[in-house]
Amino acid sequence: MNSTDFRMPARVSVRRPAALAVAVALAAGPAVLAGAGPAHATGDHGRASAVVLRTGLDVSLLNKTVNVPLAVSLNEVQAPRSAEKTTLTAKLDGVDGGQPFTVLGAEVARASATVSAKKAEGAVHLAHAKVHIPGLPLLSLIEVDQVTAKAVCAAGEKPVASANPLGAVTVLGKRTTLTAGGVTEVKVPGVGEVRLDLSSTRTTSRTAAATALRLKVSVNPLKLNVAEVEGTVTLAEATCESPAVPAPGVKPQGSSAAAPGLAETGGSSATPYVVAGAAALLLAGAGALARSRRHRP
Repeated sequence: MNSTDFRMPARVSVRRPAALAVAVALAAGPAVLAGAGPAHATGDHGRASAVVLRTGLDVSLLNKTVNVPLAVSLNEVQAPRSAEKTTLTAKLDGVDGGQPFTVLGAEVARASATVSAKKAEGAVHLAHAKVHIPGLPLLSLIEVDQVTAKAVCAAGEKPVASANPLGAVTVLGKRTTLTAGGVTEVKVPGVGEVRLDLSSTRTTSRTAAATALRLKVSVNPLKLNVAEVEGTVTLAEATCESPAVPAPGVKPQGSSAAAPGLAETGGSSATPYVVAGAAALLLAGAGALARSRRHRP
């Protein structure tokens, strides 16, 4: 009886460590794989946007005591997109009998926004463009030969913004010389005035914005039932926000794994070591069990 009482604990003490060791190794395997496998960045992946033209105008009508808003955007895109359109029309009730009119006509009006794991970029290109507002059917608010805006935000680098109106600029029929980075005012008797902000750029540690032209408009055409037009017109605007910099050893989303076979199964380069360790523990447990049986009375 006494030998049986001592023998049973001996068997348990040998088998349990071996079984526990194997169980721990096998249980640790998935945890090790989860920790050692390719990680994916979960932070901000960056942003980008671009717009060829945006208006925020209030149109006052002659025969009404109300303002009709004209808020339109041409080719406004956010990553990952691009757009190109050379003509934009708008329709305002009470203006020229409700007939549509062309807000912007251009040979080229292109906007694009792209984002990758390393860079976000917004860009605008506008060429040979004319902008019209209600009440001035024959006189352009502004005419430009070429306008570009670009914002580039690369991960870990200083963002860059640039905007350039190239060539001649005509405002309310007047050929105008623009001052780089400054303000230009154009006044036309009996029509109104326009204030132009040229090549506005802004950058922070992770963002950039570029606007080629921003016009503050105040005109009184007194035609087509329009008494006054006030507000802003923006030409060629691009923005971006850089992607977050991955931590050391962390692969950005979208990157290919170094070992496709392991990536498909959820494994990693640590898998062979985990399996080998589990096998060694299993053999050690089996050997201990065999020795205990040989020494058993």
